[in-house]
Order: sequence, then C-alpha cells, then structure tokens
Amino acid sequence: MTRVYLGSDHAGYVVKRVLIRRLRELGHEPVDVGPHAFVQGDDYPPYVLETARRVAADPGSLGVVLGESGNGEAIAANKVDGIRAVLAWSEDTARLGREHNDANVISIGARVHSVAEATHFLEVFVKAPFSQDARHVRRIGMLTDYEQHRSK
Repeated sequence: MTRVYLGSDHAGYVVKRVLIRRLRELGHEPVDVGPHAFVQGDDYPPYVLETARRVAADPGSLGVVLGESGNGEAIAANKVDGIRAVLAWSEDTARLGREHNDANVISIGARVHSVAEATHFLEVFVKAPFSQDARHVRRIGMLTDYEQHRSK
C-alpha cells in the first residue's frame, strides 16, 4: 500500500474524486489535499504546492496533481525540493516517469484526457517501479545535487 496525495483545481476536481476512489479500490491510501469542494476559478498553486510538500516530507509516498492541461501543475510541483513531477500524456510517459526518473508526482491534464485515460495513467504510475538502472540513478543524483547546491 502506498500513500498517495492528490491536489487539483476546479478543472481537475471531478477527476480527482474518481482517482481517489480508484486508489482505495487498489488498496492504496489516498489523501485529498484539496480543494474539498468545487469552486469555479480557484487557483491550482496552493493545492499543488501543498501536495508536493507532503510527498517530499513523506518518503515512499506518491502524488497526483490535476488541472486543465497538467502543465502548470507539473511546473508548480517541481518547485518543491525533492519532487520529480512528470506530465503524463500517455501510458509510456506515466510508466517511464517512474521507471527512468523515479518520479514521485504525476501531473495529468483533466480536460485533455478522458477519465478512463487519467485513471489508466494513474494505475500505470503507481504500479511501475524505479528501474534502479545505474544511468538513471546517476542522472537523478545529478539533479538532486543541483537542487541541493544550485551549481553544476
């Protein structure tokens, strides 16, 4: 079982509710970071940043952020130290984000994918393990070093 934090804005609110149910069915522990009610025109950064902050503070957990395209949400999540968020637009990008990048957050565009597609991307993401391949470990180490020291 994996703890999975989920945050969205109004564009991702309905899909987030579906993904929470699906995570429970799969035996995971979903944590809804918000919003907890639909509010047209709300802003994604507070929910996405808090989702990413919680993932970073909870080793072994994962995160899901949702918005209209998923682009802004991925950018916001990646502002949090310790987060490697990937934008999923296919099964391959969801899987490779975990296998090659050890991504801990998936960003999904709730208005550019069907609910079925978004659910499938999430299922692939939470199931895929990090490959532990030496080249991927080395590359992630380079990114972590930059994140910690802000130099080459």
